[in-house]
Amino acid sequence: MWSGGERGDAMVFKKITLIGRSTESFDAAVDDAVDRAEQTIENVHWVEVEELGVEVASADGREYQAEVTVAFELAEPEQ
Repeated sequence: MWSGGERGDAMVFKKITLIGRSTESFDAAVDDAVDRAEQTIENVHWVEVEELGVEVASADGREYQAEVTVAFELAEPEQ
């Protein structure tokens, strides 16, 4: 991510893992996680889909789950 230049020009990112859920589809489960990330985290830059799964044991129907890694830029520290 760092493009060179002065140290102050460097962007620093943090990654977290979220799990989205949907009764409709894997795509909707990913959208659930991405939507929540964008609503609650500033400076979201990208999302990586890591794993997909379906919960069938405790649900009347299927529950699609998507584990995603969300990367967001950390704010510059105040000096």
